Amino acid sequence: MAEKQEDTIVDVEQAYSKFERYLEENKKSLTIIIGTVVALVGGYFAYQKLYVADLEQSAQTAMFKAERYFEQDSINLAISGQGDVMGFEQIVDEFGATPSGNLAEYYLGICYLKKGEYQKAIDHLSEFDGNDQVVGPIAIGAIGDAQMELGQTDEAVSSYMKAAGANNNRFTSPVYLKKAALAYEVKGSYKDAIGIYEKIKSEYFDTPEGRDIDKYISRAKALAGI
Repeated sequence: MAEKQEDTIVDVEQAYSKFERYLEENKKSLTIIIGTVVALVGGYFAYQKLYVADLEQSAQTAMFKAERYFEQDSINLAISGQGDVMGFEQIVDEFGATPSGNLAEYYLGICYLKKGEYQKAIDHLSEFDGNDQVVGPIAIGAIGDAQMELGQTDEAVSSYMKAAGANNNRFTSPVYLKKAALAYEVKGSYKDAIGIYEKIKSEYFDTPEGRDIDKYISRAKALAGI
C-alpha cells in the first residue's frame, strides 16, 4: 500500500513538473494569448458601452420621426424618409447595430408587406431579432402573411405555427393558430385544419377566435367529408 502511495506521489510530481516546464517554455505565447483575450473582451464591452450606446441615442431620435410617418400611413416616407428626416432604410444602414436599428428592420418588413412587396417584407422581417414577447410573434406571423401572398403555403403554415408558439398567450397564439388552420384549408388538408381549430376551442375558448370556432370546425369537417 505504501509503495502504491509513493508511486502516486511520484506520478503527480512528474506531471506537475511537466506542467511547470510547459508553462516556462510557452510563457511568452501564453501571455500573448491571455492578453489578446482580455483585450478582445474589454474592447467588446467598451464598444457596447460607449459606441453602441451613443449610436442608440441618435437612432431613437431618428426612429421617432420615421414612426410618425408609419402611424400616419405614409409608407413611402416611412421607408425612405424626406429631406433631413431619415426613413427606416437609412436607420437600418446607419444604426443597424443598435436596438432601434433592429426595430427598424421590423418596421421595414411591415411597410413592404403593406406595399405588396412580399419578398422584401420577408427579407427584412427575417433580419429582425425579435426577442420581445409581443413584437417577436407578430414579426414571424407577418412573414407567414407574406408567404401566403406568394403562394408559399407550406412555409406560411410553418411560420404561423412558430408564431403561435413563440410566446404562448391568449392574444397572439389563437390568431396565428387560426391562420395556420386556414392555410391548411387552402392546401386541402382539412383534417390538419380541424385539429388546429379544435385546439383553439379547447385551449382558447374565451378569445374572439375561440368564441366562433365551431363554425370553422363544421365547415372543415364538411369539406373533409366527416
